[in-house]
Amino acid sequence: MARVRFIGPEPVTVPELGGRAVQPDEVVEVPDARFDGYVCQPQTWESVEEPGASRSAKKTAAAKPASKGSDD
Repeated sequence: MARVRFIGPEPVTVPELGGRAVQPDEVVEVPDARFDGYVCQPQTWESVEEPGASRSAKKTAAAKPASKGSDD
């Protein structure tokens, strides 16, 4: 899931998140498919982690084996 930060001045209730109350400066997870619906409102939401970002980072880290004794 993607993550966004609420940058509005007062708490809001977000029906799409199960009616959850979101506080100013709070980071919440949103469905990847709905990420654009949040970040298209730059005065209210800002991107923290784009869809698929954490998954690709984990795959990259797993694909790179640790190098031992590279100074040998």
